[in-house]
Amino acid sequence: MINYQFKDTLSLEIQVGLVQDGNQDIRNDLLQQYRPFIAKAVSEVCKRYISPTRDDEFSVGLVAFDVAIFSYAAEKGSSFLSFARLVIKRKVIDYIRKEKGKGIALSLDETYHDENFENPTEVMAAKAIYQNKTDHWNRREEISELQEKLAEYKLSFEELTIVSPKHKDARDSAVRVARILYKDEQLREYVVNKKKVPIKALLTKVDVSKKTLERNRKFILAMFIILSEDYIYLKDYLKGVGL
Repeated sequence: MINYQFKDTLSLEIQVGLVQDGNQDIRNDLLQQYRPFIAKAVSEVCKRYISPTRDDEFSVGLVAFDVAIFSYAAEKGSSFLSFARLVIKRKVIDYIRKEKGKGIALSLDETYHDENFENPTEVMAAKAIYQNKTDHWNRREEISELQEKLAEYKLSFEELTIVSPKHKDARDSAVRVARILYKDEQLREYVVNKKKVPIKALLTKVDVSKKTLERNRKFILAMFIILSEDYIYLKDYLKGVGL
């Protein structure tokens, strides 16, 4: 029996096989870890940004990913992610047709197969262009949503460009504080309800001076907001600042 703590050293296909053998821990981990992949696959079908918390299509995609885990057969030759993407898209298309009573345009890699083209390089380039456009559109939608959420906390992008820490160490420190703020249930509830950083209570949790917390409170609050929401693309972009 393979110890679960060594899961990260296993290929995705082997992990899927372990789930099929009954490993619920790996199953739950895969369903969480591949949420960004699921959201992208669903958005390619819907031709719009998909919110994991608000769009029913994402739930359909999540269930489809789970179905793919138990339906996948490695001996058929395809990678698990290629198989899962196909299952997700078919399930979402079926859902949309059933709910809205009309067909939808299929994405490039759903409509065609690579073997139908004489030049595979052209196929790969076309898919890359399509994916870049999709990612750009989704990222723009997340930024629009974040802008609305910032307004609830009386913040704006313009203000954040002014108050954001200029040095990387300071930004990393502020992000760590935001993460502590988010993970503490009582502090998290305070921020959500009061729309401000609990400086006094936070001082007992972090190794940062009151002066520094006061100076960076708006940036910390913005990072807290991003941590609290399913901003798939923004979180990926912000990995550079330690998020």
